[in-house]
Amino acid sequence: MAGVTKPASAAPGAGQKSEGRKSHLALWIAVALVLGVAVGGWCHAQAASPEMAEAIAGRFSIVTTIFLRLIKMIIAPLVLSTIVSGIASLGDAKAVGGLALRAMGWFVTASLVSLLIGLVMANIVRPGAGLNLPLPAGRSAEGIETNSLSLGQFFTHVFPDSIVAAMSGNEVLQILVFAVFFGLAVGALPRERAAPILALADAVAAAMFIVTGYVMRLAPLAVFAAMAAVVTVQGLGVLIDYGRFIGGFYLALLLLWACLIGAGRLFLGPSVFHLLSLLKEPMLVAFSTASSEAAYPKTVSQLEAFGVSGRVTGFVLPLGYSFNLDGSMMYQTFAALFIAQAYGIEMTFSQQVIMLLVMMLASKGIAGVPRASLVVVAAVSPMFGLPAEGVLLILGIDQILDMGRTTTNVIGNGLATATVARWQGEIAPRRRAETAGRDGQR
Repeated sequence: MAGVTKPASAAPGAGQKSEGRKSHLALWIAVALVLGVAVGGWCHAQAASPEMAEAIAGRFSIVTTIFLRLIKMIIAPLVLSTIVSGIASLGDAKAVGGLALRAMGWFVTASLVSLLIGLVMANIVRPGAGLNLPLPAGRSAEGIETNSLSLGQFFTHVFPDSIVAAMSGNEVLQILVFAVFFGLAVGALPRERAAPILALADAVAAAMFIVTGYVMRLAPLAVFAAMAAVVTVQGLGVLIDYGRFIGGFYLALLLLWACLIGAGRLFLGPSVFHLLSLLKEPMLVAFSTASSEAAYPKTVSQLEAFGVSGRVTGFVLPLGYSFNLDGSMMYQTFAALFIAQAYGIEMTFSQQVIMLLVMMLASKGIAGVPRASLVVVAAVSPMFGLPAEGVLLILGIDQILDMGRTTTNVIGNGLATATVARWQGEIAPRRRAETAGRDGQR
């Protein structure tokens, strides 16, 4: 059975034009990023009061909100169509199980590596040591909903009671569960009865790739607005006030990137650097908007351009959005230990390890929760004697940190999907031949 149809840009003869458009889009996104910071700094300086800064940022945020809404309207049909087509093409439950096992193996290993690097770096840098910052009077951990982290609620929430409700809420994991069952059922049908369903799924996926291209033309404008809004409210000074935390966190992310890219190099060969060049656009979008959803459609199309089978992309990438949050793991490590250090609370190494493992498990149920990583920190910290109110210390810079962790999630999921595809033998023969040729030249 046919897999997911490639986007129109992947058609023969369109390659050079497509690459040119991608290069220009990446350049405009980078320019918009810098301009957004500059304009935001100017607006912050001109604002007569914090309230006025908030009002100005609200004007910028209108553009970002529209862009994110357009992205969100793509997610559900794109995920459903690609997964149904991919699972039906795999043909049987055994093939699906093998794919899921390989993917989860990568996810768990990457999460543990992320936690370990974060743990070591947070103890070396000690971002909260000596701060002794008091909590703002009369305030609690506002905006942080900690009632969503019951393990039982997570497992029941995974299974949808209505696919319509799951799609309207962009519940990726619920859509994935439904699509797996439906895809297996389609795969079990006789070929002549399954063909129309597969053709429809492929056509919907191809159409959504084109819609993604239209929406992504607005990305530079959205990036400019998002950065301008953040800096208008917080000012450039926030980078100095929390410099040790931000610097240590981003240094740890760079180490994690090196580990992930090294693992990708081991399994994908030199072509891993071509993959990274393809992922630069969704990475820039993720960094600027701090939204994994905004980067999802472009990540799908770039993996397709790399040669990854649509059925592998359609299954592994949505699964990774719930189970492979490498950047979020790193952030939770830094945030929890920052709070402990800021309050002068000493934790043994074993206590730190246990706390972070609990956070890793808890984080699997927070997809779609606002300020998801902070939810985990606020909910799990009291179990280990840390005040949940400590999240107030980092709320002011959460957006800046969220940019890095979201970008890391995009890199981690892109590498995971391509590596699993290589293990499955689901990278296009042309791409495998190019990789083999490069390996032979070394």
